[in-house]
Amino acid sequence: MPNVLPQQRLLLELIVQSGDIAVPAEDNGTVLYRTLKECEASGWLNIRPFGAGFDKASVTELGRAASKQPSA
Repeated sequence: MPNVLPQQRLLLELIVQSGDIAVPAEDNGTVLYRTLKECEASGWLNIRPFGAGFDKASVTELGRAASKQPSA
């Protein structure tokens, strides 16, 4: 499993604890958006259309395991 960066681990832990969250559907230039896309590319998140300019982010089983790994 690739190293989990601190911001990726924080995002994964947040979603694991709070459940699915609404996230921006379009790139707004934030660290949050970039981190969401990095986690999705690694298979740690599923991001699905939700509506009104937002998507729904859900943690995968691989993401749950990654959230428990030490940060890089």
